[in-house]
Amino acid sequence: MPNDETENNRLDLQHNLFLLTFDNKLGLSPPNLPEFKTGRVLDLGTGTGIWAIDYADEHPESEVIGVDLSPIQPEFVPPNVKFEIDDIDEEWTYSQPFDYIHSRMMNVSVKNWSEYIRKVFENLTPGGYAEFQDVDVLMQSDDNTLTEDHALRKWGVLLAKAAQEHGTRFIETNRLSHLMTKVGFVEVKETPFKWPTNRWPKERKYKELGEWSNLNTSDLLEGLSMALFTRCLGWTPDEVRVFLIDVRKDLNNPKIHAYWSMYYSPTRYLSQCTDTLLVVQFTGGSLTFRDWMGRYQAGDQFHHQLNPVNFVEVEVT
Repeated sequence: MPNDETENNRLDLQHNLFLLTFDNKLGLSPPNLPEFKTGRVLDLGTGTGIWAIDYADEHPESEVIGVDLSPIQPEFVPPNVKFEIDDIDEEWTYSQPFDYIHSRMMNVSVKNWSEYIRKVFENLTPGGYAEFQDVDVLMQSDDNTLTEDHALRKWGVLLAKAAQEHGTRFIETNRLSHLMTKVGFVEVKETPFKWPTNRWPKERKYKELGEWSNLNTSDLLEGLSMALFTRCLGWTPDEVRVFLIDVRKDLNNPKIHAYWSMYYSPTRYLSQCTDTLLVVQFTGGSLTFRDWMGRYQAGDQFHHQLNPVNFVEVEVT
């Protein structure tokens, strides 16, 4: 994608599309609750930094780091947020883990999703949360008003083909939960949302989502397509522009009931180390052990990593 004012404005527009989707929340996992006290937060592919800045404002106790390839973030930001320029496809070198890692709209950026999710997992504190929000590149419809012959559908197929030639394989976002479980995440959830291509739905909220989604897609079409189609598919710039005329016609056609599938996938890293067996035994009273995994009574046996960070409170009653 180009780094210019138009693209920066689109990224901020896209942020508002997510806010509308999540009923004016920055996310739906526990770290986004007002009362949740968060430590270190990592925002991957931060773009203009708008999510990181909003989160830092809502959680002044947190330390928020936004990372991106491009230095397009504002100069004046809350004191608890900073931005770093880095390539998330390279190995990560953070000296401390994070309590919450936020990943949004990375399907066109990540080259290897298994490795990407592994790095997220390895850079979380035990009990930490990760949140993935992404869309499928191929739009679809539930009533077959979008067919394989439509330019809008062909655009997604060609985009995926061009990206693969470039070394990037788009992931079907409903597979994210499988990859998360595979690396060791637990409490993996998956919630699909629909972003209509225009105001075709009857429901008021989806009409509004369709309007915002249409603006977002219209603004990204040429920037996303031009480099990939010309460099990887051998198209000329004029051929790309002519093709996108038909794509926009389909995008704006209310008789085509197409939508993006946006998957929201929160998950959690719970330490499941089995090299230490802790047997809680106490006579002459009841002993309670508390940590982030919950509450345990006398005589309970559970596998747990002996880490002072995790052992928060022991009381005898």
